[in-house]
Amino acid sequence: MRVLLTGSSGWLGRFLAPQLRAAGHAVIGLDVAPGTETRVIGSVADTGLVARVFDAQGIEAVIHAGALHKPDIARYPVQRFIDVNVTGTLNLLEAAVRAGNDRFVFTSTTSLMISQAIRDETADHAVWLDEESGPLVPRNIYGVTKRAAEDLCRLFHREHGLACLSLRTARFFPEEDDTHRDLTGENRKANEFLHRRLTVEDAARAHVVALERAPQIGFDTFVLSAPSPFARADARALKEDAAGVIARLFPDAPDLYARRSWHLPRRIGRVYDASRAERVLGFRCETDFSRVLDALRTGAPLPFAHDADYVSPQVRAEAGSPR
Repeated sequence: MRVLLTGSSGWLGRFLAPQLRAAGHAVIGLDVAPGTETRVIGSVADTGLVARVFDAQGIEAVIHAGALHKPDIARYPVQRFIDVNVTGTLNLLEAAVRAGNDRFVFTSTTSLMISQAIRDETADHAVWLDEESGPLVPRNIYGVTKRAAEDLCRLFHREHGLACLSLRTARFFPEEDDTHRDLTGENRKANEFLHRRLTVEDAARAHVVALERAPQIGFDTFVLSAPSPFARADARALKEDAAGVIARLFPDAPDLYARRSWHLPRRIGRVYDASRAERVLGFRCETDFSRVLDALRTGAPLPFAHDADYVSPQVRAEAGSPR
């Protein structure tokens, strides 16, 4: 198929485009910033541009991975989020329907599931988050606009029969956390594979699977995260003594961490449950916390990317940076 991939210059796009080609698809990359995987420079908020791309390129399917993200809140006004994340999604859905496309994959986020109470970890247990969690009360404009885009996908499936799958991805960014700096970047990312992270390679692979399965599924939403080793029965203990639960499940983890001067989490306030993606979509992340520990045991490279100096292509382009 001829697949329009938005956000093709971004972190996910640069991994996803090669996987799509390996699966036999032609990839037409669209992004506001130039990149090796980007053929068309422009914004999904530009209705005319989107229409021209569909007409000129014979688009048969869409993977909509382009968006403004949570760190962009400090850079752009609220209206920019609405223009890109909501209006941009609407433009693509309308173009897909006009072109007679039969599938649309939307890159969503687990962030829209996080209310301020969950963010502040006010509960006395780890909150289990899956596709049935709610009510959804996103805490910022990023989450609000992503939820609105999901609703547009649902609407277009109901009114036009367009198969739409929304993938709520957990964290896979390579840079430092923009909020928490209490742990080194690699240590924090390793910990997050217990409950709220996946590799960019797994995120890309999930999108390829979703593209293939969308017509059979029709409409659905999936949480994507590395399989958690925890059970719901661990929820209270994770909030009280997460390190103890981890040591019970992985007895050598404390020693492996100590050798690297890392720290296990003292408490865990939320766990993303990706089991529905495995049951319904047929997708399971290849990299989990066990793989991280395997690397620590053998001295192999860590199975995830960490780049403290990473800057998004859009920010680099606007700053005029050559990197």
